[in-house]
This record gives sequence, structure tokens and C-alpha cells, in this order.
Amino acid sequence: MSLVFYWHPMSSATPVACALAELSVPHERVRIDIRTGEQRTPAYLAINPNGKVPCLVVDGTPLFEGVAILQWLGGRYGVAQGLWPADDSPARLQALAWTSWAYVTYAALLSRLSLATADEALRNHAHAAAALAGVDGLLDLLEAHLAERRWMLGEAYSLVDLVVGSVVGYGVYVGADVDAHPAVKDWLGRLQARPAMQGEV
Repeated sequence: MSLVFYWHPMSSATPVACALAELSVPHERVRIDIRTGEQRTPAYLAINPNGKVPCLVVDGTPLFEGVAILQWLGGRYGVAQGLWPADDSPARLQALAWTSWAYVTYAALLSRLSLATADEALRNHAHAAAALAGVDGLLDLLEAHLAERRWMLGEAYSLVDLVVGSVVGYGVYVGADVDAHPAVKDWLGRLQARPAMQGEV
């Protein structure tokens, strides 16, 4: 199987880079310089019309959107390694639910928080406070989940931890800290210490 991974370091492509490392999946890596606008060139738009990274081209077919790539990698490579639940198992449903929750529900509030705090033109203390309150409520939900298990799906680490933790970790970077949620903080620290989370990603 031919895999070509289009990425840029320290971007939304980072979780995919970490997953490829965790799974030891052979692939070709093509760096797209998003600082110079390379993602909007006709050549790259022909691969990913969204003009963003990441994109994974699988045997010539582009697969874009980070969560879709991560879920596909889990199903294709993770099951055999014990890092993703088997087809039609209850745990597979949980894997799909939690990874989508991270990228859709949690990430949407992080986007609101980032816009209300980092973008000078859109800075708004009331909007930032509302976004933080929403994030705190979601962290309460995650705290309750992790208080009953060591990892997202139970006692064993899986790619679900990598996916959810990547989004939660980005949240810390934009101001949604986890200090008031001890189970989340402990879990995130253990996740970020894994070798696959290190290096040039």
C-alpha cells in the first residue's frame, strides 16, 4: 500500500504524524510550507481542495480531515497491533464517538476561545469566558470518564488516547488548562511522555 503524507510541523497534521510513528507505518512524507501559502497552490489544491494539512494519499486517493485520517489509520493498522478496537465491537463505537467528540465538540469551543483571546480584531472577554466555561464543562465530562479507567478505553493505551489527547493538549496551549481536572492532567502527562509524541512532528 502506498501512503503519501502531506504535513507541516507543529500544525493540525501533528496528531497524524504521531499516529504514523506510533503504528510504525511506512509512508512518504511531503512537507507543505503553510507559512508561505504552499497549501493554496494549484498543485496542492488538486490533492486537497480544502487547502489545508494534513492529507494522506492512499494508493492515489486523497484522504483529508485529521479525524478521518486517524480513524482510518486505526482501523487499517491499529487493530492488529492492539491499538484500535476490532470491527463491530462496543469499544469500536466508543473509539469513533470519543475521537469525533474531540475533533468536533471540544475543538469547536477551542476555536471560539482562540478567536476571543488571540485574534486582536475579535478579542472579547465575554466570549472568551463563555468559551472557557464550555470547555470546563467538557473537561468535567472527560474527568468523570478518566476517573474510572487508566486510558480512554480502559486499562490499555490506544490511538483513542492519542487523538483525544492531541486536541486536549492543543487546548492547554490556547489557554484551556487542565489543572482543575486531576485525572485528565495525569492522563495527558502519561500520553505526552510516549516516544511517538516526541520528535519533529
